[in-house]
Amino acid sequence: MIDRLLEAVPERWRDLAEAAAAPIAWLPALHQALVAFFAASPSPWAAVLKYAFLAPPAALAVVALWCTQLALYTLPFRAARARFVSLLLLAWWDAGRMVWLYWLGVARVAAVATGWVFALGALAARLMAALAATAAAGPAALRARLHPHAVGAALLLAWCALEAAALTVAVRPALARAIAELPGVEDAGRIAGPLLFAALFVLVLGSFACLHALGEALRGRRWSLLAQLTAVQVFVVVFEVVFLYRPLARALAPALAEGPDRPFGLAATLALAGAGWVGVRGLTWAVVGREGTARVLAAVTGRPVAAPAAPGPASAPGWWRAAVAEFRREIDWLHARSEEALEFLTLPVLQLLAAALNFTTILVTGRPAFTLPLAGLREVTAQRDLDAAAHAPPHRPASA
Repeated sequence: MIDRLLEAVPERWRDLAEAAAAPIAWLPALHQALVAFFAASPSPWAAVLKYAFLAPPAALAVVALWCTQLALYTLPFRAARARFVSLLLLAWWDAGRMVWLYWLGVARVAAVATGWVFALGALAARLMAALAATAAAGPAALRARLHPHAVGAALLLAWCALEAAALTVAVRPALARAIAELPGVEDAGRIAGPLLFAALFVLVLGSFACLHALGEALRGRRWSLLAQLTAVQVFVVVFEVVFLYRPLARALAPALAEGPDRPFGLAATLALAGAGWVGVRGLTWAVVGREGTARVLAAVTGRPVAAPAAPGPASAPGWWRAAVAEFRREIDWLHARSEEALEFLTLPVLQLLAAALNFTTILVTGRPAFTLPLAGLREVTAQRDLDAAAHAPPHRPASA
């Protein structure tokens, strides 16, 4: 740009113009060299290092060079030229110190960031170790935290599913034939299995519920309710024995018969089915039904169990709470020291900006705007009246 301006000057004045522009004529070439240097990077990491460590000091150097070279044009017109030159030299000294402090600040920020990375890694390691320890002690902790009735309820539901599956296998052929006779029904076997299993599961569970209600009515001496429940249970027993257990007994009868000439009759089959129902229901009631039925009914109806369970062991804190609590304390400490952390991140750059601004204010007003190095952010954020500084009596603290 300066070359084009010089070309516009008449030929007889061009030598004088080139001599006058000599202090700043080489600065545009310096700009191009710096742009080429920062644009050409062999790798992304090299570019990051260039922009992090060299770009801000290079920008400060460019501002300082422009202000210094332009200040040469103002020297003949200044009254206190010795003081002005001293201020420029001190500004260059401050700029060098600020560049060094900037590099130290960048290294400090990198060290703090590395510490946070290691802290997060340690937190992840503690969480993984606590998770592994919890998984290793999982079965024992699960047994300690389970409600006393929870195991009985789970075993009762498992038995109901097993009994419903066995009865489904025995009754499914007859039900499939009955469904196949209905008009418009195809693939009866696929439909009969799931429907039959669901219905039998509810029926078996209802049988246990009826036995539980009979016991409650008998203990409470509610005779009318006891009579009603007895009638219901009789109908349930007859239905299960005739329609459910009888096919199962018929399937087992050939293996129990004394010979092919003496097969089981209807009465013997019904007796075997009834005995099977009494034996199966009695054993399962004694093992899992007595405790599990109350818990299942409480879950279905949403009412608590009549007899409160003994208090279990105090629940242990979560395996992750200790590690998260420690990390939360570190975050709280960071929030409490947020101003100091902000200084870590911003003060190195602000030192360079203050040094660049000092060059500008020395060129324009003959006084620096900041006393460097800055002690903290409060010096940066404090409002400064540059116009008052320009008309104030000359004074500058001694620079170290």
